[in-house]
Amino acid sequence: MKPTILKSVPKHIGIIAGGNKDWASERNLPIADGLGKGFDKIWLAPIWLSNLGVETISVLICASSEWEKNIEEVNLRMKIFKSSLEKELKSENIKRYKIIFSGAKNELPGDLPDICAEIESATKNNPNTILNLCLNYSGRKELAEAFKKMMKNEIELEQIHEGMIKKYLYHSDLSDIDLIIGTGNEQSLRGFMTWQSAFSKVVFLKKYWPDIEEGDLVNLLKLF
Repeated sequence: MKPTILKSVPKHIGIIAGGNKDWASERNLPIADGLGKGFDKIWLAPIWLSNLGVETISVLICASSEWEKNIEEVNLRMKIFKSSLEKELKSENIKRYKIIFSGAKNELPGDLPDICAEIESATKNNPNTILNLCLNYSGRKELAEAFKKMMKNEIELEQIHEGMIKKYLYHSDLSDIDLIIGTGNEQSLRGFMTWQSAFSKVVFLKKYWPDIEEGDLVNLLKLF
C-alpha cells in the first residue's frame, strides 16, 4: 500500500472525541462499551496521523466543566481511561509517541495522577509524535493559572506580552493548533485549548468518535 502524500499537513491537530455515549446508546450497549471503544481509537489516531506527517495531536478526554454536569458518568470515564492507560503502558505502541497531559492532573481521582506521571516518564525520550491528553481541562483555567504564576514570579507589567503568557501555559513548547476535529452531535469547543486554538480551522464530523477510521482523517486532511 502506497503512503498517502498530502500537499499540506497541519503540524498540530486537536481532537474533541465526542459521541462515545451516543454510539453505545444507538446500539443498546452500556456507556462503558462506547467509552472503551473511544479510548481504543485515541491510541490509534496518533499512529494514523503521524503516518501522514502530523507532529502533535491534542485530545480532549474530559473538560473540567463535565464534573459539574454528571460526576458519576465522568468517574466512570476516568475508571475506564485508567484501565486503558495501564494497558497502553504495556503495549509496543507506547514507543511510538511521547505522551504528555494537560489540565488539573492533581485533582484527578484515585491514583490516576500517579499513572499519568508514570506514562509521561516512560515516554519522555520517545521521538516523533507528541500525544497531548487533556484531562480535567479548562482553557480558561489554564490561562488563569498562567497569570497566577506570572504574579507569583513578580513579572512586571511592561514584561507581559504574548510570548510571556505562552511561557506559563501547561506546555509552552507546543505549537498553536492548526486544525480542530470534533465528532458527535455536540458542536462545541468545550473550552478546548483556548490560547492555542485562537486561529485554528475547525471541522465537525457527523460520525461518532468510535466510528472514525484512518480514511476519514486522510480525506479530511486532503482538504486542509
